[in-house]
Amino acid sequence: SQQVDSAVILRGQTEALRQVDVRAETSAVVASEPLRKGARVEAGDAMCVLDEGTRGASLEEAQARLSEAQSRVPEAEARLTEAEINDNAASRLSEGGFASETRVASATAATEAARAQVQSAASGVEGATAAIRSAEASVAAAMRELERLDIKAPFGGILETDTAELGSLLQPGTACATILQLDPIKVVGFVSETEVDRVEKGALAGARLASGREVTGQVTFISRSADPATRTFQVDIEVSNT
Repeated sequence: SQQVDSAVILRGQTEALRQVDVRAETSAVVASEPLRKGARVEAGDAMCVLDEGTRGASLEEAQARLSEAQSRVPEAEARLTEAEINDNAASRLSEGGFASETRVASATAATEAARAQVQSAASGVEGATAAIRSAEASVAAAMRELERLDIKAPFGGILETDTAELGSLLQPGTACATILQLDPIKVVGFVSETEVDRVEKGALAGARLASGREVTGQVTFISRSADPATRTFQVDIEVSNT
């Protein structure tokens, strides 16, 4: 008997599992002290805090408009109820068979007027409801604008750059900082087309880093298309980097 080496050997390089440039979504001045590159942040930690400016006042104004719109609904509904009562009363009056022609004509006119009031009151209710929806949208937009003032880390990791300096103006799309997730890390290698069928997702993999450190992980991705120049397939391995 003899030992047969069935491993597939390939060369590769290490990469961060995730790397993101965290950017501003609104225009404002940075009001927080900068975090220096290399600092550790957890998911949800504030990286850049922007000055509120007049956004708080805008939210209060939107909430006041919402309260006003909500208060108009009961009044409009009361007018609609009153108009419907008048309409019913006028209709019964015009149905009397013993009333004079003048009285019948007057009742008919009252009925038409009552129906017009019903339509007007119904329109008032619809208008008040629409005003509420518009005011609710304004409140939501104002609250969302306030939330954008705290630029937070999307995941735990290490800062690759300093965060934006205190007093600097950020515009939408301006970077606050770059964050890397380094645990686990990703080892990216390339395997020849003659051996790619021997590699499968989930397979155990070992790697020797340039420092001599040996690590183990699992295959998480195998490319379905080869590099046209080298005819090799990309293989990703996730390795613990605690």
